[in-house]
Amino acid sequence: MGVLSNKIQRDQLRPGDHIYSWRHAYLYAHHGIYVGEGKVIHFTRGAGQEIGTGTVLDRIIFSSSPSHSPDNPCPKCGDQSSLDGVMSSCIDCFLSGGDLYLFEYGVNVAFFIAKARGGTCTLAASDPREDVLHRAFYLLQNGFGSYDIFKNNCEDFAIYCKTGLLVYTSISVGRSGQAASFLAAASAVISSPLRFLTTSFTGLGAVGCGMYCVSRLVSDIGIRRDVIKIPVERLTAPRGLDVAEFATEVVKTD
Repeated sequence: MGVLSNKIQRDQLRPGDHIYSWRHAYLYAHHGIYVGEGKVIHFTRGAGQEIGTGTVLDRIIFSSSPSHSPDNPCPKCGDQSSLDGVMSSCIDCFLSGGDLYLFEYGVNVAFFIAKARGGTCTLAASDPREDVLHRAFYLLQNGFGSYDIFKNNCEDFAIYCKTGLLVYTSISVGRSGQAASFLAAASAVISSPLRFLTTSFTGLGAVGCGMYCVSRLVSDIGIRRDVIKIPVERLTAPRGLDVAEFATEVVKTD
């Protein structure tokens, strides 16, 4: 564990750990909560539907579903190729042939910025492991809403299980560091008026890097202001939860 890599071995796992594994040449990482006995609870849109185009492009670009085909199901999990939402899989299906990494909580700002790739750590602190496991198992039975690659994805699910935090504004990305990094990278230079202050490649690179780091930092769940802690039982209430309404109720109570 460190700035260069969060890679760990399976014998280092503890129930309640937030783990992830990179997919397709490190384009995207799939996240979940390790719950013990070789099982991982994770959130997915389903095979071939990760980014929602309904075409083969979904599987080429992003894939978080168990890799076994219907003709050759996992002997431990069975055929999960057509499932979506919150599911429990063996760690082999979750990793899908990739390496195992541990998501870090409670890091400092310098460490966060040094980890240039999003979706690997957060400034937010983790709740006790029993709370993490309670949320994960509860959501396994009750669901985590509709999958959205930018506002409600597998990393958002794992971060909620670890922290109980939800974003209550509708104008920004969710808790996912990956989504925040993709958007930060796309807008780092294009959207910055500072790009007009220099025409050199070195200057543009410095501006872009600075904007990227700032964008990632202000989007982190541990520093942003538009988040609120919500009990998992309230999250899955029968009538549904208006997060903004809940936030207003909390403010009034305080």
